[in-house]
Amino acid sequence: MNTKLTNIVEQFAFEGTICEIKPLGEGLINDTYKVKTCETDRPDYVLQRINHHVFPDIGMVMHNIDAVTSHIRNTLAAKETPDIDRRVLHFLPTKNDGNLYTMLNDGTYWRMMVFIDNAITRQNIDIENSREAGRAIGNFQKMLADIPVHLGETIKDFHNMEFRLEQLHDVVKQDPAGRVKEERVQKMLAEIGTRAEEMCKAERLGREGILPKRVCHCDTKVNNMLFDKEGKVICIIDLDTVMHNFIFSDYGDFLRTAANTVAEDCPEMEKVQFRMDIFKAFTEGYLKSAQDFLLPIETDNLPYATALFPYMQCVRFLWDYLNGDKYWKCKYPDHNFVRANNQLHLLLSIEKHYPEMRNFIESVLNV
Repeated sequence: MNTKLTNIVEQFAFEGTICEIKPLGEGLINDTYKVKTCETDRPDYVLQRINHHVFPDIGMVMHNIDAVTSHIRNTLAAKETPDIDRRVLHFLPTKNDGNLYTMLNDGTYWRMMVFIDNAITRQNIDIENSREAGRAIGNFQKMLADIPVHLGETIKDFHNMEFRLEQLHDVVKQDPAGRVKEERVQKMLAEIGTRAEEMCKAERLGREGILPKRVCHCDTKVNNMLFDKEGKVICIIDLDTVMHNFIFSDYGDFLRTAANTVAEDCPEMEKVQFRMDIFKAFTEGYLKSAQDFLLPIETDNLPYATALFPYMQCVRFLWDYLNGDKYWKCKYPDHNFVRANNQLHLLLSIEKHYPEMRNFIESVLNV
């Protein structure tokens, strides 16, 4: 057994005897391990290294997570919900100072939580788990709508469209990779420019005090949810990005990946289409959970939210392409441009469905 990992586990107030520590999952940001205990009447645990390069303020990250999980736990307890320990993450304090994380001498940060057994993660999207994901995300936001604690911004300007456009404008001026004059780049910049004012709508409405920020997950992929064997979401996980944002973040970001007929780096643009069946299933599940607390300004702009995230990702991929491919890993020279073009084509497909989207949302709200 790995001595270093065992020593880290021993810093936390866990129950039982360590029997085995082995890698867990496919996380791209954090190193994750399952800690199995020898006793049948003691839980197993998850040990995780927190990536402090992505999240420089670990204290803020864990403060947010503690506030959110505590509030959800109290909300579920007030409703006398069964199996609460399976429905919300439970992080362990350290033995020496009670913090929910520890820092090693090598500068790495670690945390430990209770392992939720008899739960599965899903990588693939279908209509039923899209509907269930929508229900779970709406319920997550609903439970946190009255949280009394202010959460910190763990990644500054993460989903701020104005900021992302400023980044793009700056790199266009500097042209560090000498790619701005490419004809295809100029065409894409024109497409981005014609939509810029509309796509910054959320920030404007926020400044006007019309559109509220709520506690959002901000990384709503289907593999950030734990499902039971009946296909119901029992717990939302990977809470590092939880913070105040417009509800569009959780709604639009899920659909950006889930409702694309192909992967975001597929080079065959004729195959890029927006799946209305996924949109309808997810939206139905989401609104049935969330419509009680959402404002008309939020539900009216769900089609905008659907378009916003492919647009934002197109801007970000193009920014990285023009900057010399320094942010995302690229498998070939045009990889980032292909990604940007893919997202632009997804946006174009979404725009064709605006009337159908509005009609469907209205039909769900009026049931």
